[in-house]
Amino acid sequence: MPALCDTWDIMSNVNLEGYMTALGISPCLRKIALTVKVKKVIEQQGDQYTIKTTSKVKNYTIAFRVGQEFEEFTKGLDNRRVKSLVTWEGNKLVCEQIGEKKNRGWAHWIEEDKLHLELYCEGEICKQIFKKNVNE
Repeated sequence: MPALCDTWDIMSNVNLEGYMTALGISPCLRKIALTVKVKKVIEQQGDQYTIKTTSKVKNYTIAFRVGQEFEEFTKGLDNRRVKSLVTWEGNKLVCEQIGEKKNRGWAHWIEEDKLHLELYCEGEICKQIFKKNVNE
């Protein structure tokens, strides 16, 4: 398992608008989201992971155990209830989210000291890259 646990600042964000459109997020909220710089804090205690996504506008926290399905309410994102399952696929931490939207989920992994995140929904893929926050 790669060392995902750290504080990460966003460096690049490709196709966030396409991903948000697939989720059904309104044009007004999409416009705001495209201007926001996010930070990720990934923590692990025992077999439980917590991923906090924070910004000056909205925060979102998810806590889970790898290999254990759980109910997730995507409050502040697209406000849907999904059944989520996070697993390791090689060096990637992958989440499949089953619900109203098809082919939805995400994957985190480390490559060249950067945290990579792919968010996907109904054929749209948003690719984000984060660097370690040296101030935390």
